[in-house]
Amino acid sequence: MSMNQQTQGLTEPESAGGTGGAAPGRRLRIALLAGEPSGDTLGANLTEEILRLRPDAEIFGITGPLMEKAGCQMVRSIDELSVMGFAEVLKKLPSILSLRKFITSYVTEERRPDVLVGIDAPDFNLYVEEKAHAAGIKTVHYVSPSVWAWRQKRVFRMKRALDLVLCFLPFEKEFYDRFSLRAEFIGHTLADEIPLENPMAPARETLGLTQSGHVFALLPGSRSAEVGYLTPVLLDAACRLKKKYPDAEFAVPLVSEKRKAQFLEMLRRFPERELIEKQLHLYDRRARECMQAADLVILSSGTATLECMLVGRPMVIIYKVSPVTELILRMILKTRTYGLPNLLHGEKIVPELVQRECTGANAAAEAERILEGGGRNALLGEFRRMHELLRKNAGRKAAESIIRLAEGA
Repeated sequence: MSMNQQTQGLTEPESAGGTGGAAPGRRLRIALLAGEPSGDTLGANLTEEILRLRPDAEIFGITGPLMEKAGCQMVRSIDELSVMGFAEVLKKLPSILSLRKFITSYVTEERRPDVLVGIDAPDFNLYVEEKAHAAGIKTVHYVSPSVWAWRQKRVFRMKRALDLVLCFLPFEKEFYDRFSLRAEFIGHTLADEIPLENPMAPARETLGLTQSGHVFALLPGSRSAEVGYLTPVLLDAACRLKKKYPDAEFAVPLVSEKRKAQFLEMLRRFPERELIEKQLHLYDRRARECMQAADLVILSSGTATLECMLVGRPMVIIYKVSPVTELILRMILKTRTYGLPNLLHGEKIVPELVQRECTGANAAAEAERILEGGGRNALLGEFRRMHELLRKNAGRKAAESIIRLAEGA
């Protein structure tokens, strides 16, 4: 589906514009609002880059420990916003709304910044950004929400709330351009972080895996539901691959002790576990090392697919949800592909096995086709090209864009 097709039927209501900004050479005052640990990482890098360019800048906001260490003054802690799960959000909703009210008043009345930057967390930050923008403060959203994929009408609220969106992916800027919302493609921080070359042997040695045999990385996801739906698929695929490649070993990174216990319980109940049990190597996190060690990765759809592409390993993307969730997703999603490598490329170059197609037999067959076929080198060449496209020193470019906006550019 083209970006034009995705945006058909959307009409634009009236929008407003901010008028704030600092005079060139004056000390800048910048507010950063992070909402979760990943935002703390992004915010810390952004703080460092702003201070490299403008060492006298005054930076403050909702921060985590990394941002504070980098030089961003903590007004309120990221822990007040960092919640997961519907029940936990409901439980903490009064305190979240209280924080939102406080920080909105703080930035619009008590300590007006030249620029306010919401780092991800759009459900929280867009409200604050909208109020700040209406009060004449320049506003930036750092990391585009997936508005191009679902809930597209949010773009009109973003136009009311924002002077600038900083995009990790080029097709995000293309989407915003269609609605005359100023956006800049700055590259992706992961592409800067991950080297262009990622040799296999050191990772295998570190993880205690075979140097000469086949290694498959199996990533069932980070959420309980994902692990529940995908573990049987991965175990079935592993058994089939073991029969095809008797020397095969399997690297399984798990994000927490809870997910590890869940995986082990499902393995205990798996009928053919004896075929692969001794070749299953479980690790606490270490997903990138497992990818680097692998000949091929079978993984849950999500950001991990981008990471796998940047590491330079072929992959098979799998995903399953409940029938009710599937029905809802079919109604709201505007994309026909899900994996970020495919979205970046514009065509399905990586297999995606979703819902009824998501079986161990299909995953193993796709893995064999990639390993035995002749297209592996061409695929990895495309991965390298896209890595280079995204490798732009995103943190520095974000800082430069924010400072230009603050100075009225």
